[in-house]
Amino acid sequence: MARQSPAETLEVDGREVRITNPDRVYFPERGETKLDLARYYLSVGEGIVNALARRPCMLHRFPTGVAGPKVHQKRLPAGAPEWIETVEIVFPRYGRRARELTVTSLADVIWAVQMSTVEFHPWNSRAETLECPDEWRIDIDPMPDCPLDRVRRVAGAVHALLDELGATGWPKTSGGEGIHVYVRIAPQHGFSEVRRAALAFARELERRCPEDVTTAWFRRDRDPAKVFIDFNQNARDHTIACAYSVRGHPAAPVSTPFAWEELDDLDPAAFTIATVPERYARLGDLHAGIDAAVFDIAPLREWADRDGLAGED
Repeated sequence: MARQSPAETLEVDGREVRITNPDRVYFPERGETKLDLARYYLSVGEGIVNALARRPCMLHRFPTGVAGPKVHQKRLPAGAPEWIETVEIVFPRYGRRARELTVTSLADVIWAVQMSTVEFHPWNSRAETLECPDEWRIDIDPMPDCPLDRVRRVAGAVHALLDELGATGWPKTSGGEGIHVYVRIAPQHGFSEVRRAALAFARELERRCPEDVTTAWFRRDRDPAKVFIDFNQNARDHTIACAYSVRGHPAAPVSTPFAWEELDDLDPAAFTIATVPERYARLGDLHAGIDAAVFDIAPLREWADRDGLAGED
């Protein structure tokens, strides 16, 4: 029987978090371990907490590392310490309830890493206003044959259209080949209305960039060389990896905030568990000001009415 490495205890926000099997290799392509993953999240602590703060969070857990099976964990894993906070989620379609993690401190994040979490996927609403999102998410999702230049070009068009609307967009890499842009909104509308507004924006973008963008719902109807604007990421209980989340890939990519000025030369593959800590130490959290830039979605609702777009319960 293989000998287990001694546990490592980390002091985080005045709490002791025990990391068992700290030497277990989580990223076989690179060699980083479970302890390396915890130390990465410590290095971007304020940023990851800002991205997750008070949001119900689904955890993508990899008990034996990213080469092994993945567990999509909505319910809080068993054995949580008493200081971990949760919010109860009701899933009417399935007649079920679950208590999901809501991060309030960096210790929560490191405890989740102890529970083998690699990726953090929060809701776009917070526990206090659970049914009213405060984050509009624009998911620029390239189809299989879409080149990076087209992804960058569409992101630039998103930026220009947001400027036209008077909205501030906060971009980040997806941790894959796409780009996410977040816009802070007031928590005054339900998921159905926010999704409808997101669809209206996507349709307007498609009208302006017909060679690059598709909003076709069914994959079979999409041009494989275009970018799909996935407006459905604004539906209830749909989640995507947050800013500073590592992704469950052997190369350990990170979903990384960037400045719009970086877009033309952006290489998402350059942002990894090894490179982001230095970047964060140098630049800080590039999404730090998001809560101060709240956009009223009224113009998008007018576009949705113009286009005859229905909401979805």
